[in-house]
Amino acid sequence: MDYSKETGEESLESYEMEKTKISLMRILVEKQDPSSKEVDDLTFRRFLRARDLDVQKASAMFLKYLKWKRNFVPNGCFSPSEVTHEIEQNKMFLQGSDKKGRPISVLLAAKHFQRKGGVEEFKRFIVFSFDKIFERMPPGQEKFIVIGDLEGWGYANSDIRAYLAATSLVQDYYPERLEKMFIVHAPYIFMTAWKVVYPFIDDKTRKKIVFVDNKTLKSTLLEEIDESQLPETYGGKLPLVSIHDS
Repeated sequence: MDYSKETGEESLESYEMEKTKISLMRILVEKQDPSSKEVDDLTFRRFLRARDLDVQKASAMFLKYLKWKRNFVPNGCFSPSEVTHEIEQNKMFLQGSDKKGRPISVLLAAKHFQRKGGVEEFKRFIVFSFDKIFERMPPGQEKFIVIGDLEGWGYANSDIRAYLAATSLVQDYYPERLEKMFIVHAPYIFMTAWKVVYPFIDDKTRKKIVFVDNKTLKSTLLEEIDESQLPETYGGKLPLVSIHDS
């Protein structure tokens, strides 16, 4: 495992502790699921960090992930033909990266409607989107940024089941992947849906979600993203690129 980018920030003691716990976790997990031998240490580390370096809890979480992956994504990934209704809505975009090289995804929430295919296809679309994002990550980077744009969002777009499904995927199966989610242009009526979803969001994820005021939108985004990498719609230079075309 290459920790070279982090050893300057983390103490040697923390590095050694994580390294030891990854080895212990690998032993525990491999005994119950030999397929985990193919998994790299960085993946084990993400699950460990999600459970505050508790080896038992991280192992249980990881075994649950492996079982889910085999059942839900038996072919290892989803093709566009398996998420056609979601792609037709053209609501997810991927372009540029923040100042640390993390890919930037934009979600236009007002383009989401409950459609034929239901929440199962929506979950497949989230996994499809994550795979696209991960392909864009430079070596040594594990996280990504999301700009959740709620401009024009109304009750017709509200989909609590989809929001809860996305929350579960991020927290249970893709831990320590989301760096930050900027929620922009949030209308007051969105808070009705937010109050339903919020209790299901764990503390770690809550800290990564930032509601941005319209008056400080560009300046807030520029703290994390260079103007050359910021989408045009937020005062930057890049056009939005549909995630299925990225």
